[in-house]
Amino acid sequence: MAERERKDDARQAEGSINIGGIIMRLIVAAVVLGITAFLTPGFRIEGIWALLIGAAVLAILDYFVAKLIGVEASPFGKGIVGFITAAVIIYATQYFVTGFNVTIWGAIIGALIFGIVDAIIPGRAM
Repeated sequence: MAERERKDDARQAEGSINIGGIIMRLIVAAVVLGITAFLTPGFRIEGIWALLIGAAVLAILDYFVAKLIGVEASPFGKGIVGFITAAVIIYATQYFVTGFNVTIWGAIIGALIFGIVDAIIPGRAM
């Protein structure tokens, strides 16, 4: 009987939302995004709220793109398609977040830097 209860508890834990994990991923994404914006010409984030909301919007857009077309927006995870997708998502984010400004070239360079920084910092950022 105890074994069955443990399996039920494990299934419930898998299906539940881990708020601590979501917050940690948002923080890691914001750090990666901040470093990317700092290192990228043509990419500017004005304030901590624009940074946090921008990281959340990037994650949401990445989720929807992955569900719609099956491509994860990772500059290194899915080759050129992932790189282009990441650049488009970075560029599109400026239309949803006030204080998040990026040029087309800034988005392209930002996707490359985002991929490099994401590979260095542990945890999945985007």
